[in-house]
Amino acid sequence: MTLTESSTALTETSVRLLHQVKSLLEGMDSRAYAESPPAITPHRVGGHLRHILEFYECFLDGVAAGRIDYDARKRDIAVETDCRAALAKTREIMLRLLANAFDGDRPVHVRMEDGDSFLVSSVGRELQVLNSHTVHHFALIALVLKALGIPVEHDFGMAPSTLRYLAEASKCAR
Repeated sequence: MTLTESSTALTETSVRLLHQVKSLLEGMDSRAYAESPPAITPHRVGGHLRHILEFYECFLDGVAAGRIDYDARKRDIAVETDCRAALAKTREIMLRLLANAFDGDRPVHVRMEDGDSFLVSSVGRELQVLNSHTVHHFALIALVLKALGIPVEHDFGMAPSTLRYLAEASKCAR
């Protein structure tokens, strides 16, 4: 796989994950989006989705300049509390991702969490990090939804490697 193909695959994965966000939001009521189950307060679907979307936004805002700062999130309360605002932000980010042809090998400087220093990374590595970060938060969203009594697809929030392992294990068990 060439560098361009791998960057395209990573972008397609990001868009596929954001399609899951879009589908989730289209089928969710505002109460479930903003409610925090007592057993796992303060976790809310809206808080996790805002966090995911703002990481993508920081990546997109910084990648052209070669300087990404994930701590520079806007922490938009509307995206956190309103399904429609989150859906609009999801669509916007998907369009921005699709409008770019990322060079996966291109170096970028990424601000260290809770620090003033920047580390050297690559566009491809940051896309991979965003995808893993998204799946991680999907798992937390699944827990929130289950605590609210809302059914969730069995593979929502499962890492691709786990899904491959389970598929292979299922074949071997036959």
